[in-house]
Amino acid sequence: MNAEIGALAATAIGISCLHTVTGPDHYVPFIALSKARNWKLGKTIWWTIVCGIGHVGSSIILGLIGIALGWQIKKLTGLEDVRGGLAAWALLVFGTLYLIYGIRQAYLNRAHKHFDVYDDNSVYVYEHKHGEAPVYPQQRTKVTPWILFIIFVLGPCEPLIPLLTFPAVEQSPAGILLVAGVFTLFTLITMVGMVLLGYFGFSFLQTGKMEKYVHAIGGASITICGAGMVFWGW
Repeated sequence: MNAEIGALAATAIGISCLHTVTGPDHYVPFIALSKARNWKLGKTIWWTIVCGIGHVGSSIILGLIGIALGWQIKKLTGLEDVRGGLAAWALLVFGTLYLIYGIRQAYLNRAHKHFDVYDDNSVYVYEHKHGEAPVYPQQRTKVTPWILFIIFVLGPCEPLIPLLTFPAVEQSPAGILLVAGVFTLFTLITMVGMVLLGYFGFSFLQTGKMEKYVHAIGGASITICGAGMVFWGW
């Protein structure tokens, strides 16, 4: 494994963990369902992993866009000798674009999902913006394990697109598998870890306040990684 892929894998670990911890929807619904339905620990972990795989699986499918873009960039002629390497520049450019996207998302205060538990031990999901009044009960959807799975499948993690661009430009299947594998593994580990903390009654820091900035933070991390490869020889 060369230094560039190692740096990219480290970035993938950081983003996957941060994305999960700062997104309460990655663990709160499993804790709520577990308590509401008196699930045993094994069942709670099972559904966490199943939904996590669905979430990351759809993210990897989205990441195929990055692979396709990388393969096309590699076909461009006259750019092979660009300082820092074409793949590193591709990572820097796409990381910067993702950073801009993240800043815009935070500025626009896009709606995100919230989960509530009612007195009848039912769990409901609804979309909500920071600073808005609560959503009326009739606008909420009752959550079952399979509905939760669908929610996770339909909510992929966008950072995989720029992360997979670098190994795609390098035409490195091993690099693509490593980055995708690391991202998957640490997303699942972090999800299960946060669920276990909640299952055993530990309270969380107010990570939800960072939720709307997660794309901007992820974009900044990828941009720094790309800049390090281009300018500092990482």
